[in-house]
Amino acid sequence: MSQAMDDDALMTRTAAGDEEAFRLLVQRWERDVLSFLIHMLGSVEEAEDLLQETFVQVFRKADAYRATGKFKSWLFRIAGNLARSRLRRRKILRWVPFNPVDHDIGSSQPGPDADLESSQRKDAVRASMDRLPQRQKEALVLNRFQGMSYQEAAEAMGTTVPGVESLIQRALAALRADLAGKGDLL
Repeated sequence: MSQAMDDDALMTRTAAGDEEAFRLLVQRWERDVLSFLIHMLGSVEEAEDLLQETFVQVFRKADAYRATGKFKSWLFRIAGNLARSRLRRRKILRWVPFNPVDHDIGSSQPGPDADLESSQRKDAVRASMDRLPQRQKEALVLNRFQGMSYQEAAEAMGTTVPGVESLIQRALAALRADLAGKGDLL
């Protein structure tokens, strides 16, 4: 049984009131959703609040979910909508810098002993990503950092696959142009 189908089965059980099924969904997805929310908000505390709200909405909307194998996209759409709403309330229309090492959520990034060149490269890329338009950055984060396919990212963002492809291409072109003067960073 694939994970997507397994997620669908867990959602069906959740809709029937099975709290254990819901707990398994939360365990499976909380780390990925938290990472995504931290990227969007730049605050671990706010991300943790929205993580809880995301799963509250998943639970409340369980009976409306249609088991089509697209749980991941549906889940990230809920999380993305909540994050964009929070950003609008804060009147911040851009993402803030995110360093996984600073937030200690099991990052695969090198520790503080990483060499200076690598650290400078990461800082330059991160700063360049922060200058991207929100939709471009969201598409790039969902696809490259969250591992979503173009189809999944399109569903999570409420757009089309060509739209996501275009956003990612424009984001990568902007990153390359921005980093061109800073050495061979990409």
